[in-house]
Parts: sequence; structure tokens; C-alpha cells
Amino acid sequence: MMEFLYFPEDKSEYIPAIITLLFFIVLACVAMIFIIKASRKEEEKTDHAHSQIEQHEKEY
Repeated sequence: MMEFLYFPEDKSEYIPAIITLLFFIVLACVAMIFIIKASRKEEEKTDHAHSQIEQHEKEY
């Protein structure tokens, strides 16, 4: 029966796992940057709309 945790004697078997981990970390960072940029654009749109509403209310 195989052990629950497998720690290979040959440490080169860790290389694919490390590459995969780094790949997903980079993808997560790119996604986070994309979400932050999209959020900033939405915030600017909301601030602009809010200022237009305030100007419109002052006129009446």
C-alpha cells in the first residue's frame, strides 16, 4: 500500500509541480490586476455620473 503523502527521492519530480504552481500564481496576479483596473474604471464612471447628478440637482 502506498503512503498517504508521497515525497519522492528524486527531487526533479518536484519541477513540474513548481512550474504549474508558478503558472497559476502568475495567472492569479494577472487576473487581480485586471479586476483592479476594471474596478477603477467603474469608480471613475460612477464618480462622473454622481457629479453630473449633483450639478443637475443644483440647477433645479
